[in-house]
Amino acid sequence: MQSTRPGSRLRLAVAILLAIPGTIFIGQGLGLIRGSSFMVDDIRWAIIGAVMDVVAFAIVWSVLRARRLG
Repeated sequence: MQSTRPGSRLRLAVAILLAIPGTIFIGQGLGLIRGSSFMVDDIRWAIIGAVMDVVAFAIVWSVLRARRLG
């Protein structure tokens, strides 16, 4: 069994909670997900979603890197 550092599960949960709405924001901002929302076809929401996904990726990367290093 591989030991995990304290807080790594919490950080992964935060990453998931950022990535899911971030991806939805991208889809709505680009008009790929339609609906009656003020976010549809508004590029600002696509940018916000992309930032959320980048932050989520960075969190996952840091957790996986910490696990490999020790």
